[in-house]
Amino acid sequence: MLFDITHTTHYRYAQPVELGTHRVMFRPRGSHDMRVLATSLEVLPQPKDVRLIHDVYSNSVAIVEPASPTNELQFVCKFTVEHVGERVLDLPVEPAFVEYPFVYGEEDAVVLQPYLPPWYTDPTGELLRWAQTFLNGEGPVYSLDVLVRMTAFIRDTMTYLPRINEGVQSPYQTLHIGSGTCRDFATLMIEAVRTLGYAARFVSGYLYTPALDRADGAHHGAGATHAWLQVYLPGAGWLTFDPTNNLVGGTDLIRVGFARHASGASPITGNWHGFPGDFLGMDVDVQVSRRAD
Repeated sequence: MLFDITHTTHYRYAQPVELGTHRVMFRPRGSHDMRVLATSLEVLPQPKDVRLIHDVYSNSVAIVEPASPTNELQFVCKFTVEHVGERVLDLPVEPAFVEYPFVYGEEDAVVLQPYLPPWYTDPTGELLRWAQTFLNGEGPVYSLDVLVRMTAFIRDTMTYLPRINEGVQSPYQTLHIGSGTCRDFATLMIEAVRTLGYAARFVSGYLYTPALDRADGAHHGAGATHAWLQVYLPGAGWLTFDPTNNLVGGTDLIRVGFARHASGASPITGNWHGFPGDFLGMDVDVQVSRRAD
């Protein structure tokens, strides 16, 4: 499948303000299942400097030095990717890891160390107890089944509520209120499986929504910035789970960045200098479309 994505972010100010350095994480992470065919980044007003780096997680990041003073700042990120999909349930897991519990090998444990310890403390064991409910059942407990059940449970029992504010809820808050954004659901599942001993990482990117394709053949799919997670099982590798939509692998998730926590995978971060009332707002528009066969 070929996808075209346009991600526009527009900041507005009441009067010209001074802008600081901005970090833009926009380029998809290509691999054997997804090829990046084209990318572009347009910044208005014309920036003083743009340089590309790899961050600590090897994500591609543009360091932008905007021109200022200005009363607006706009980023338009465009790219085309070819996605062949990820067949998670068909990938064989190494025999020692088919059933739960398991222990990562010494070398794997060293590399996976950032993704093993929970980000949040669990002083009362509430999150661990919740995670352990997915281990129940007669007979062997299969490692992959635990992940599939948890993904489906979050989708089936919790309410998705979009939130434009930055930041992420704690997993305990999400459990208590039973609602959240995609980044909240991803964080809940990451922290829960970490308490069980799985290595898990946060993933940011885009979601293609095939149900919104138009019947006239134009294929105007609609998408948004999105968040999900990956869990590592030897033999099968890093496996994709989206608890917001109950997706396990597939072709509808277009990854951009990895991080230990949601705070490390924001699409755009930066600063400006002026009076608090100068900020009029931010508009974000994401279009994800699949090209007609």
